[in-house]
Amino acid sequence: MTALPSTASPKNGGPRRVTWLLRQLSRSVVQLGLVVVGLLWLTPAFGLFIGSLRPDEDNAASGWWKGLTNPGSLSFDSYAALLDNSGMVDAFWNTVLISVPATVAVVVIAALAGYAFAWLEFPGRDWIFLIVVGMLVVPVQVGLLPVAKMFGAVGLFGTIPGVVLFHVAYGLPFAVFLLRNYFAEIPREMLEAARMDGGSEWRIFLRLVLPLGRPAIASLAIFQFLWVWNDMLVSLIFADGQAQPLTVALQSEMRQFGSNIGVLAPGAFLSLIVPVAVFFAFQRHFVQGVMAGSVK
Repeated sequence: MTALPSTASPKNGGPRRVTWLLRQLSRSVVQLGLVVVGLLWLTPAFGLFIGSLRPDEDNAASGWWKGLTNPGSLSFDSYAALLDNSGMVDAFWNTVLISVPATVAVVVIAALAGYAFAWLEFPGRDWIFLIVVGMLVVPVQVGLLPVAKMFGAVGLFGTIPGVVLFHVAYGLPFAVFLLRNYFAEIPREMLEAARMDGGSEWRIFLRLVLPLGRPAIASLAIFQFLWVWNDMLVSLIFADGQAQPLTVALQSEMRQFGSNIGVLAPGAFLSLIVPVAVFFAFQRHFVQGVMAGSVK
């Protein structure tokens, strides 16, 4: 018996093929749009890098894009001049000495406090956590004058430890709030099983909670580092000439822009490229933390 030709496939194949084509087209449009946005976002950084390689007279005469038509004029002489500028080099290391301790301290203290607020029972836990959350609405500007007077009384005003302490104090409320909410999503059965196996709270925190909370901790570290590295307001008030970071040093150089443009361009690019490199180095953990927070 001869089989009758099937008419279902042609009827269903056409709409399925059209749907597949539309899906691929929409995906291509989205990807193209993301590429365009990425290129636009990178254009200022690329222009700053090209401008830092051009001579001062070329930057004064034309835009940075003119350097692409004459690659022979590009050189790293401005970066050599930057390294010879002791003030800018000291400011860079001051920025590192401020950003790294402020980030590490916030992450460590917030991780301990977040675990305590999420899984430990102690008197007044909920009220203390509400106070911590309430501190999120306090603007930084409100605490500048009182903290400056207090630091002056104890000898911390104008020093790097004073700037670090201020960043730690104002970074902790958000950090504790973020990690507490993330740690609270860990299944209770997992922690109870670890306790039944004889694990102490400290061991559970180190061996179980920290590995599970790595995406959130990495996201917090990126946010805190970028905020401290790019800050100028706090450092402008609390850091003196010997402790000023790179942002304040660049602002000071702006007062003599005509004679220091060769130092400003490479200094600004150096201030920009470090946080960008940190972000791309931890972007996998950052994306994991964002995705985890979107489904919990």
